[in-house]
Amino acid sequence: MKKILFYCFGLIGTLMLLAQTCQTTKPPQPAPTVTVIGPPIPLAVPANFPQPRLDTSLKITAAGVALGRVLFYDGDLSSNRQIACATCHQQANAFTHHGHRLSHGVDDRLSRRNAPPIQNLVWAKNFFWDGGVHHLDFTPLTALRDTAEMNSDIEAIRFKLEHSRIDYNGMFDKAYGTREITSQRLLRALTQFMSQLVSASSRYDRYSRGEDTTLLTKQEKEGLQLFRSKCSQCHQGELFTDYSFRNNGLAATRKREELEFGMTEEQKVRLLATRDEGRYRVTLNKKDRYKFRVPSLRNVQYTGPYMHDGRFTVLAQVLRHYATGIEDSPTLDPRLRKGKKLGIPMTDDEQKKIIAFLKTLSDPEFMKDPRYADPRLTRYSKL
Repeated sequence: MKKILFYCFGLIGTLMLLAQTCQTTKPPQPAPTVTVIGPPIPLAVPANFPQPRLDTSLKITAAGVALGRVLFYDGDLSSNRQIACATCHQQANAFTHHGHRLSHGVDDRLSRRNAPPIQNLVWAKNFFWDGGVHHLDFTPLTALRDTAEMNSDIEAIRFKLEHSRIDYNGMFDKAYGTREITSQRLLRALTQFMSQLVSASSRYDRYSRGEDTTLLTKQEKEGLQLFRSKCSQCHQGELFTDYSFRNNGLAATRKREELEFGMTEEQKVRLLATRDEGRYRVTLNKKDRYKFRVPSLRNVQYTGPYMHDGRFTVLAQVLRHYATGIEDSPTLDPRLRKGKKLGIPMTDDEQKKIIAFLKTLSDPEFMKDPRYADPRLTRYSKL
């Protein structure tokens, strides 16, 4: 009976995810109902942040966060037991796959896109570069089932968790009131952990909140003013994104020098011929071709390579792209086309000042916070 129920839950979750990904005329499906026990943990909203968009029905508890944290770092969630969520989302780099243009999954397979950072997710409208998922509960499911990422099977995960050296049945009991492991409970535990990954302690944050107005240098303050005049139409507010989807003038295909070191020739040939049409894959609306979600710029100093396909390795390349590298196309964002001129006018000096400001968005406390670290560094009984 347990197996049948678990298959049903997995099938329901998958169908709901597909419904959200493929249909744009209907509102997104609500998250599945999951009974959580224990006193809730209130989400501390930073003073300079807006109110989060987190589903108000989502109850977050200490036991749920602890379970999600262990699952996040457990390679048993993948088919070869070597790829964890944390493999492509590493805390030391704001939970990105630092240094990899494209994420590497099981058997070193290459995924389609660069891994986005996991931070401040409870403020997001939707998830992934193309916005194909509308609820945080369903974001892990995409990676778990993708053959190039974790290549996993829900029933296989349940079997491995029940026979793990970690007392998962006991942890599920503490979080949900019974020892049963289901797909809904697993996904909700990961959601509870990821909801806690809030980055709001950068030098800019303390400056913005008036805690210390001397924290930014003259160059960084000038960069802030330049950023507000040239970049903030898309990278808005204290989250530094408006969560919209835009064509930012990238070439549809990459150059050979933009591919990752160590790729086989077969991988290079395949990727050079690939055209990622972005949001169009979700909506099938021609107006969405080559549009991708505007990413947050928080911790951007540590989240390279940049863009959906990781084609730029340093921030200087990103600024240079917007100044002189924009390629025209029918869906190019109008902010990047001024008459016959493309791009955002920026001198070399202005670009340096903007980069100096962007580095003030780095949050070392977030990237070193022991609450978010691999629990294998501590004893599970103390979680």
